[in-house]
Amino acid sequence: MSTRDRVRAFIAETFFVDTFADDESFLVSGIIDSTGMMELVLFLEQEFEIPIRDVDLTPDNLDSVEKVSAFVARKRRAADAA
Repeated sequence: MSTRDRVRAFIAETFFVDTFADDESFLVSGIIDSTGMMELVLFLEQEFEIPIRDVDLTPDNLDSVEKVSAFVARKRRAADAA
C-alpha cells in the first residue's frame, strides 16, 4: 500500500470521513482539528518510523493527504541519506 493510501485510510478510519480530495485542507474543511493533528503526527511517526520535530508541525507539511505524503517522502529520503 502506498504512503498516500495508508494516510488516506488512517484519515477515513480515524476521523470517519468518506470523501475528500488529496489536496483538501484538513483544517479548513474541518476533517481534523488540533487534537486530531496530534493523532496524525503519532500515526506518521509510528507507521513510517520517522521523527517529527516541532519545526515540522506546519500546514505545508501536514494539511492534506498530498502534503503529508510529500512530507513523509522527504523525511524518509533524509533518513536514508543519513
